[in-house]
Amino acid sequence: MVEISTQADAAAQPRTPLSRQRVLAAAVALADEGGADALSMRKIAQALGVVPMALYKHVANKNELLDGMIDVLVGEIDPPTPDADWKTAVRRRVLSARRMLLRHPWAPEVIEARMKARANPTPAVMAYLDSMIGIFRAGGFSIDLVHHAMHVMGSRMLGFSQELFEDRPDRAPEPDAPSPEEMAERFPHITALARAVAHDKESVVGSGCDDQYEFEFALDLTLDGLERLARRPA
Repeated sequence: MVEISTQADAAAQPRTPLSRQRVLAAAVALADEGGADALSMRKIAQALGVVPMALYKHVANKNELLDGMIDVLVGEIDPPTPDADWKTAVRRRVLSARRMLLRHPWAPEVIEARMKARANPTPAVMAYLDSMIGIFRAGGFSIDLVHHAMHVMGSRMLGFSQELFEDRPDRAPEPDAPSPEEMAERFPHITALARAVAHDKESVVGSGCDDQYEFEFALDLTLDGLERLARRPA
């Protein structure tokens, strides 16, 4: 009798409502176990105890799922350190991003692929990059130097070392892309940077960045740093 009552009580317990957050958390957990390539709506639905069609109310397709997973991971990166100098603040956040990626070894490939596929980064990545630009600006960097620093840092700001910043003139605008006014309000540092470094269409490098210049800037910066280290006492 007691066993029957216990089973009845368990059946009467309300099920936790399905939400976008639960779907993304389950997807991240499954990717941690078997990699992002092994993800499927069926497996996520099984993990959550629902039918696959229920997931599509919260994520429209695989790409939207991956974008949401990236935003979940970016949310694990430590916030800026209060009252720290710019160099300490940047270093701590990058190393926090690195620890996040070590917890989720599938993530660099997904981040790189989705950053290249999208016209703009996801909202969480945009907010993260905006805050990083803010740290540089608060540290006294000119907007031009911040621009070059962002290229040099590249995906290291997200914990790995592939290049993320490239021109995407052939990409269609994202359906959820904010308007210019909303961009300026939500991501003021990115907006200021974009306005400051945009080239005229007639420029020899087009409307985007001068890749050759950025390559040489990073190379010279690296060589200067190595020269400084070589001069240190052994």
